[in-house]
Amino acid sequence: MSEASVPARLRFAPSPNGRLHLGHAYSALVNETFAARLGGDLCLRIEDIDPVRSRPELIAAIEEDLAWLGIGFSGAVRRQSEHLPAYRHALESLRSRGLAYPCFCSRAAVIEAAGPVPSRDPDGAPLYPGTCRVLSDEERAARLAAGLPHGWRLDMAHALTRSPGPHRFRCLDADHAETSHVADPVRWGDVLIARRDVPTSYHLSVVIDDAVQGISHVVRGADLFASTDLHVLLQALLGYDGPAYHHHALVLGPDGMKLAKSRGSESLGDLRGQGVTPAEIRRRLGFA
Repeated sequence: MSEASVPARLRFAPSPNGRLHLGHAYSALVNETFAARLGGDLCLRIEDIDPVRSRPELIAAIEEDLAWLGIGFSGAVRRQSEHLPAYRHALESLRSRGLAYPCFCSRAAVIEAAGPVPSRDPDGAPLYPGTCRVLSDEERAARLAAGLPHGWRLDMAHALTRSPGPHRFRCLDADHAETSHVADPVRWGDVLIARRDVPTSYHLSVVIDDAVQGISHVVRGADLFASTDLHVLLQALLGYDGPAYHHHALVLGPDGMKLAKSRGSESLGDLRGQGVTPAEIRRRLGFA
């Protein structure tokens, strides 16, 4: 079957760690528009791997807000918390090939080891200095046997030896004109691919979910453009074909900063309580 004959499939994938705001509404509506223009399906995914911040009432609120906005989704909702065994299996695949190693460092320890003027990843965090990468096999085994808390990091140098690339990915602009890009995953360093509390991370689980769900087009905010470099590498290491990408502009607040749940941006629920209608939301965001 040719690529052109495969139906397009997109996903909107919020995290239930707060109420949806206008930025989420804009992303959902861009996804809706792309799916309609491509003649494809739009799926809803709940990225709830965080066992502390993800709460059932927030998942219910997300679904309520999206229904109020009038966005329809195809198929069953995929909740990441229900697929931890799949993420664990992928992690084990990377571990068994020597592509991941256990990291026992706390966030504070990473910051301290990185030094006063550290190199930083695209998200602005200090690049991991490799403290646990250089542990001997005996020391690693002893720490694991002792039950010390740990996550798992991708051995970037080894990964690029096993899959040197160049790793290319396709991007579409708002008019669906396509451009080709070459990924630069090395700028992420030895990124964390599994947390201490769950056998995955955002980066690992999103790559697996997109492959399992047959996502052909990933439409998400411009703040995630750099993550594509890492996702393309993980796709290659796990044997997945990559989707096409569109990274849309962000909705900014009056202060020029992007809207964020952590900054208390006004939620869709707040706006609904003020009598704002879904049609007004769509007009405000440019979807008349």
